[in-house]
Amino acid sequence: MNVLARSARAAVKPIRLTRFYASETPTSNDALRLTFVVPHKSLYKATTVQQVNLAATSGDMGVLANHVPTIEQLNPGIVEIVESAEVTKKFFVSGGFATINPDSSLNINAVEASPLEEFSLEVI
Repeated sequence: MNVLARSARAAVKPIRLTRFYASETPTSNDALRLTFVVPHKSLYKATTVQQVNLAATSGDMGVLANHVPTIEQLNPGIVEIVESAEVTKKFFVSGGFATINPDSSLNINAVEASPLEEFSLEVI
């Protein structure tokens, strides 16, 4: 019986799990490339930006260069695009998807998107 127990233990080796962690963002000039499209036009096409803030179904998120790759469904809400320290543009998006790729590119496919400047409190 002892021989059988030893051979069973040798046959079933425990699996060693390795844990991986995200690395710090490099200090190089890596930039986020944004492609933002709606069915009838392209708002941004592989444009270099600093950051994009999204309203996703999993929660609000900010996307920088070298972000972990993911696909997110967008809630109706604001997409904020930080082009530089001085220039920020905001769009209202009715829904869609955001795909964050390993090469620091972000694709936003929206059903409808309108700049916030087009909205007026007087019309509402």
